[in-house]
Amino acid sequence: MLQKTYVKTKDLWKVKFILKSDNAETVELLGLNSDWENSIALSKKKDGTFSAEVTLPKNTEHEFKYRVNKTEWLEEPDADKQSVNAFGSVNSVLVLN
Repeated sequence: MLQKTYVKTKDLWKVKFILKSDNAETVELLGLNSDWENSIALSKKKDGTFSAEVTLPKNTEHEFKYRVNKTEWLEEPDADKQSVNAFGSVNSVLVLN
């Protein structure tokens, strides 16, 4: 799930990424700002969901995926759109206007 909040005074978006995965020990977010090397760790909550909040610039698009337990790649079902990547799978796309 994605929760987007526009911060008018700073001309930025705060985006909260939330993933529920029953078998997850770790969840990472990769691809924001075209960075597929450095992941953002999502914190595990008491209800079993994982979440992280990221601040991103207005008028940008970001391809991303979740990596669960260092091996399984997942898309975001609530993403604004999807894009086929070089590996033949699909990346989620976040659009911030």
